Amino acid sequence: MIRAAILGATGYTAFELIKILLRHPDVEITTLTTRQEGRPHVAAIHPQLTGRLDLALEDLAPETVAARSDCVFSCLPHVASAAAIMKIIDSGVRIIDFSADYRLRDAETYAAWYDHKHPDPDRLGKVVYGLPELFGKEIPAAQLVANPGCYTST
Repeated sequence: MIRAAILGATGYTAFELIKILLRHPDVEITTLTTRQEGRPHVAAIHPQLTGRLDLALEDLAPETVAARSDCVFSCLPHVASAAAIMKIIDSGVRIIDFSADYRLRDAETYAAWYDHKHPDPDRLGKVVYGLPELFGKEIPAAQLVANPGCYTST
């Protein structure tokens, strides 16, 4: 069983991901994170999940998330995602980043598009882009996968 964690579990992307993972017979969602106070239940955030997943969302350090999981999905916004990934990557867990932080190949292009200096520029250009039609052979062995965005594969 693959233990999955989701960083930034309150948003739409995380909600859709949770629904997909709940259908996977070999995945157990173990950890959902948020910066909200009070450890809200996932059904309080996503009412459509009532009765489908019994977990509270927690404000956890990235290192704690890594210890609870085999695979971490980052649904955090750009910049925040790279900052969290930098703290998790050395733990050896697999990471799939849904933000834009690792999609581009160089820091200058990233800064031009996102008006922010990339927090992990040395990793840019070395991360597998998660489009299986183009990088299907590299994805299974990759520790960090940059998930394609909503329009990049159309």
